[in-house]
Amino acid sequence: MKQGKEVENPESRFSAVLLAAAKLPGVLVHREAYLRSALARHCSEDDIRRAIEETPAAAGISVEVLDKVANDSIRYETAKVSALSAAAGIPGVLALPATVPADMAQYFGHMVRIAQKLAYLYSWPDLFSEDGDDLDDATMGVLTLFFGVMFGTQSANAAVGKVAGMMSKEVAKKLPQKALTQGVIYPIVKKVAAYLGVQMTKQSFAKTVSKAIPLVGAAVSGGLTFATYLPMAKRLKKHLSSLPLADPSHRVMDEEVLNGEVVEDQGPFATAHAEQHGADTTTVMTEEPQS
Repeated sequence: MKQGKEVENPESRFSAVLLAAAKLPGVLVHREAYLRSALARHCSEDDIRRAIEETPAAAGISVEVLDKVANDSIRYETAKVSALSAAAGIPGVLALPATVPADMAQYFGHMVRIAQKLAYLYSWPDLFSEDGDDLDDATMGVLTLFFGVMFGTQSANAAVGKVAGMMSKEVAKKLPQKALTQGVIYPIVKKVAAYLGVQMTKQSFAKTVSKAIPLVGAAVSGGLTFATYLPMAKRLKKHLSSLPLADPSHRVMDEEVLNGEVVEDQGPFATAHAEQHGADTTTVMTEEPQS
């Protein structure tokens, strides 16, 4: 019996979900349009133009202003993803085969959305091609690391910091393709993807349980989504805002990328799920899942 084994590997499972989520309608965030809209109330037209042509950091926009804009975007995306998750929980157990996959897809789609918004605010380059159809290996790699930061893996934090340091030193306007697709960072991308594949399975199970009872499931599902998505987005915001790309006055320092090991902080999903069941949550060190 080999049916259903095509995506059994956790790394492949996560990569397939990320790729599918990135292609959903409305997930692509156009960098220029977003920066112009998000900064309009806080910056002059000249600063906005320079932020678009170069970066917000190069335009001299302070991290404090960027943090305010980032918080607005986080609140918007959190409210939207929570409302959609609650709506998916209304039908109850009979609709689970349809509602759970759809809810997971939109959840990860909104993670891709907030990752793009935060990246553009904190001076990362455009993650997608102009037509929005080209999700290359470097973009897949950096989104995987961003998701790793959201889920609380220290190795993803270190790898993102390393990539940011490379870009800051070279004043690059594109992702470092070679660094993200081979060499010291690529093994971290693969191991973070495998770890996220395992976490994604756990999250899918919890969402299935939360939707089992009609109407009540809507409140639980929306609440669980809110309790996980918000701290994840805030964790990524905190990390990106602290990197050299966000502030030109920061001195670029080399970071040690953890050697092939995925180290997990206390993640927001684990915390919310444990609180629901009265369990204790602690910081743990997670080895690469066995395939």
